[in-house]
Amino acid sequence: MVMKTFKDLVFGKRNSGGVRARMDFDNGFAISVIAGEHPYSTPRVNNPDPDFFEEFEIAVFTSDGDWATRKFLPELDDDVVGWQNRGQINALMLLIQSK
Repeated sequence: MVMKTFKDLVFGKRNSGGVRARMDFDNGFAISVIAGEHPYSTPRVNNPDPDFFEEFEIAVFTSDGDWATRKFLPELDDDVVGWQNRGQINALMLLIQSK
């Protein structure tokens, strides 16, 4: 099985500005990666180019749309994680796919 990483995400524009990507994995989990003026990203400005951003806000969901972020990052006290760089997102994506 070929593992998906950040470079495999396909970004589009968010309705409120910035960028968004979502990837559904074969095991029923999905990752959401967003950046822009309102998400916890660096910088916190709207830009249509994902390469503009250094850090992103992420969340993990089940196939039913329920939050699953803390299943993979149990030390968290929230369902979204801000200011994640590409390496951190890669590590989380690989962890999700290994379950």
